[in-house]
Amino acid sequence: MAKLRFEFSVEGLEPDTFVVREYQGNESLSAAAFDQQACNGFRYSIALASRDHSLTPDQVVDCQATLSLYRNEQCERRISGIVRQFSQGDIGHHHTYYDIELVPDIERLSLRQNSRVFQHQTVPQIISVLLQEMDITDVGFGLTKEYAEREFCVQYRETDLAFFHRIAAEEGLIYCFLWKEGKQLLYITDSPFALPALEQPIAHNAQSGAVVDEPYIRAIEKRTRIVPSSLAMKDYSFKKPSYSFLQQVNTAGIDYQRQDYEVYDFPGRYKDDAQGKHLAQVRQEFLVRDKVTADGKSNHFLVQAGHAFEMQDHLDRTMNQKWQVVRVQHYGTQPQAVEEEGCTGATTYHNQFTVIPASTSWRATPRPKPQVDGPLIGIVVGPEGEEIFCDKHGRVKVHFPWDRYSNGDEQSSCWIRVSQGWAGSQYGMMAIPRIGHEVIVSFLHNDPDQPIITGRTYHATNVPPYTLPADKTKTVWRSESHQGEGYNELTFEDQSDSEQVYLHAQRDWQSDVENDVITQIRHDEHQKTAHDSFSKVGNNQHVTVDKQARERVKKDATFEVDGGIHEKINNRFAATAGREVHLKAGTNVVLDAGTEITVSAGGSVMKVDAAGVHLLGPVINLNAGGSAGSGSGYQGKQPASPRAVKKP
Repeated sequence: MAKLRFEFSVEGLEPDTFVVREYQGNESLSAAAFDQQACNGFRYSIALASRDHSLTPDQVVDCQATLSLYRNEQCERRISGIVRQFSQGDIGHHHTYYDIELVPDIERLSLRQNSRVFQHQTVPQIISVLLQEMDITDVGFGLTKEYAEREFCVQYRETDLAFFHRIAAEEGLIYCFLWKEGKQLLYITDSPFALPALEQPIAHNAQSGAVVDEPYIRAIEKRTRIVPSSLAMKDYSFKKPSYSFLQQVNTAGIDYQRQDYEVYDFPGRYKDDAQGKHLAQVRQEFLVRDKVTADGKSNHFLVQAGHAFEMQDHLDRTMNQKWQVVRVQHYGTQPQAVEEEGCTGATTYHNQFTVIPASTSWRATPRPKPQVDGPLIGIVVGPEGEEIFCDKHGRVKVHFPWDRYSNGDEQSSCWIRVSQGWAGSQYGMMAIPRIGHEVIVSFLHNDPDQPIITGRTYHATNVPPYTLPADKTKTVWRSESHQGEGYNELTFEDQSDSEQVYLHAQRDWQSDVENDVITQIRHDEHQKTAHDSFSKVGNNQHVTVDKQARERVKKDATFEVDGGIHEKINNRFAATAGREVHLKAGTNVVLDAGTEITVSAGGSVMKVDAAGVHLLGPVINLNAGGSAGSGSGYQGKQPASPRAVKKP
């Protein structure tokens, strides 16, 4: 019969400080739960004894420790980790009893909770950061594919370990522990075929009477279950709004059951087909991982989670295949370790395990993603010297106050979409939040990885454009000039008897009307132009003034008509020229008066009335030579055309 022995040592203490009385160890491929207690690869409860009565928790807790398992004086296996819990029991004549809990180094990650953002990193890269932060360097990756960068991956109010488990399960990464080159290694892989395997097969010996010196499997029971026959997943991306992103995966090797057990889920949390196909495959492999399992019992030390073995000598030849261990419970007793108990029984060891066929891709249980309870506050950020920073989709970047690693610059977040009041195909509203603005950030499906800006708020620094509550009746839309002083504004004053619509343009105001403009003013209209005014009517112009019309030009006025001018004055026509009146007609000038025409110049008078023509002057000359007087002639200027509207 094989001789078994267990040893336990703690770094910093003498190797023989403790003797092992008994232990129970739980192991799992990736994380699992045993009796509602978390197992992150392994968790061993070890009962110890020591002749040193003065041991303190400072010497043991959070220290490296190793459980060594010997068979026939050969160390077949070591389990190394940290002491998570240490308790002191009874003190006997020669020994003091202690109990410890041995867990892997990654349990340290469960004692750190954080909220932060990882950008443009793959999941293996993020996991490496988490491990390095806790000085976990004995790590190996066995990856068979390239992993896409995650543009924006948030650890939100969760422990480092929960975050590690969640993102690893999402990508199909699993882990186990193995002993290599004198140290225990955390081994992370994405393929069951990359997991370690025992060099020698393990015999099945249900009679337990054949070869007792060699470890063997003494019982095994195979189970086949109904599983989902297919998986369908969809998602949505604003970059491809009409594309379904549908991914479908069917389960192979389940001819024994119905084929219409479909699992459908939305959102799949992917934005392209390549990533969607990968995540759908991982999800489907999780759903069917237990379609064939086997529970067994053995006395082999090396039956350990994450390791495969070949079974032989089973009467059912289909059982003689390669199996992958996913769960193990180890039990070891060493009653003769403490002499004063008077126990002389032999050291014993056995285990109970769960395996799946090694050809099955085993995937870890997906962890629920933390949910954002509600909208969060963010501050819009961008490069130094910029006031507005956005991309072609109008997205901006935001600093979250809870992200203590953010530098408050354009690297603080991914591009985040901004809700607008109206959004159509090249129509709608657009107001880009500017750097320094406080915004309200919501999250699609409450997913911290999918932020969207749904509101904007003032704060103590960014105050409203008018004083409150004094101007509480105003509804205001005021912008601010980019890289300059000034603003554009549209304000509605709703105070009774003071109602007003106010429009301010810091520079130009342009309007483009495709058809009519009809304006009705029920009182006065006042218009003042500080410089030039240009107007052009393409067809007819009609102006009616019910009372007086007054117009003053302080310099020259030109009025040019290509056709005729018709003026009708019902009363009096009076015109005064300070220097000259010059009338010129190409053919005729006709002056027609019903009663009298008088021409007066230099004291001489010509009067025409019903009585005749009257001439009065110092001298009246007829055919006395000379020439007609001349005027200055027409010197009018063509009007300039107004500028065309320049569309934004």
